[in-house]
Amino acid sequence: MSSYFTDLAQQYIDGEWRPGTGSWDVIDFNPYDDEKLASITVATVDEVDQAYQAAARAQKQWAQTSPYTRRAVFERALRLIEDREQEIADLIIAELGGTRVKAGFELHLAKEFLRESIHLALRPEGKILPSPADGKENRVYRVPVGVVGVISPFNFPFLLSLKSVAPALALGNGVVLKPHQNTPIAGGTLIAKILEDAGLPGGLLNVVVTDIAEIGDAFLEHPIPKVISFTGSDKVGRHVATVCAKHFKRSVLELGGNSALVVLDDADLDYAVDAAVFSRFVHQGQVCMAANRVLVDRAVADEFTEKFVAKVRTLKVGDPRDPQTVIGPVINSAQANALSGTVEQAIAEGATALVRGTTTNNLVEPSVLTDVPADSALLRQEVFGPVVFLIPFDGEEEAVRIVNDTPYGLSGAVHTGDIERGVAFAKRIDTGMFHVNDGTVHDEPLVPFGGEKHSGIGRLNGETTLEAFTTIKWISVQHGRSGFPF
Repeated sequence: MSSYFTDLAQQYIDGEWRPGTGSWDVIDFNPYDDEKLASITVATVDEVDQAYQAAARAQKQWAQTSPYTRRAVFERALRLIEDREQEIADLIIAELGGTRVKAGFELHLAKEFLRESIHLALRPEGKILPSPADGKENRVYRVPVGVVGVISPFNFPFLLSLKSVAPALALGNGVVLKPHQNTPIAGGTLIAKILEDAGLPGGLLNVVVTDIAEIGDAFLEHPIPKVISFTGSDKVGRHVATVCAKHFKRSVLELGGNSALVVLDDADLDYAVDAAVFSRFVHQGQVCMAANRVLVDRAVADEFTEKFVAKVRTLKVGDPRDPQTVIGPVINSAQANALSGTVEQAIAEGATALVRGTTTNNLVEPSVLTDVPADSALLRQEVFGPVVFLIPFDGEEEAVRIVNDTPYGLSGAVHTGDIERGVAFAKRIDTGMFHVNDGTVHDEPLVPFGGEKHSGIGRLNGETTLEAFTTIKWISVQHGRSGFPF
């Protein structure tokens, strides 16, 4: 693991590993023990330009390469990930404080998405469409957009970088990836190394480790990329969308959430408790789909609450390297302090803490809060950590109203003994995704992933990924002779 942090603490531009030339360094820390893992001199505006230029040059030939040849690169990359799985898991644990369960979950999904990218290379299909003009043939081609810019987050950096990078490349594009500053290796240079070792031609994938303090909006405004795929907060996503629109670029935005898990009066309560605890506390709650709110019908609220609180109290907080640890550190001290502030604000507003965890450095113990005032802003915003709001309701109508009373619309779940009742409930919720009798945290290679309202624009996975990273071109052929009015 240590060699990764030593060898990959560089920029990867035009097939070369090299230091950045900025005036300061990104310091990569282990959020559990504050160990310095790596130091990377930031990339400058000029290096961002070099990365995009390299991607554009390499992409032209790559797009002409047989999709079977492209596919073989990702087949080799999958084998490399399988061969190096333990090392990568250790890296995820060290760099972002993921537990062993979380690292395994992320790697499993990453491999599934890579398998889909192998097939995606062969998926683009053209059409021949009829024409009202005699002798005319209309051909519709699906072609790569050219170059895609990818900005990935810190919470699932390996998966969420790969989820855009691999399909974009498989479909014949070049890519420039900017990983989050807290996870530059797992979310950036590690992926470059794997694909380099798998035989991806130099220049097609470039990784720039940098920050807006150094480059401003240069990554977004550069004239070469035609699509920007961004995963992160809605605040930054709004800015990304605005800049992209100004420069006539397509943006694919996977943003935050404020998901609810709803327990109806006929639910299997023990099962619902297990689903709710996982949905809130997986990866310390630092998941866009996490269940910030758990809504329970008042008829079963007492029993559910007792079981839920008891289970939360059993969750072990501590060293993510320990296989018994369920909750490791949050990503940094700013996040830890913000979460403490959220709990304090809720209590000041009148909430009751059924469980009130303490914060030690970046370790934030779970807090379970109820009686949060219905008009509290806390119920409508994303809380990125192990803090959950328990909300009783009277009947489905009130539940639907509460669930939808948020600017977000990403995921959610409902638990009920009647599947069709659950589906009918799900249809009334303003989200891009909703799950019946399951957790709120799901992602699969073929289903459209994305949100409504402030949770994003566009979708990824399966056919929607094809649409995100390709464009359509109409070429007509006149086999006869057209008649012209002059």
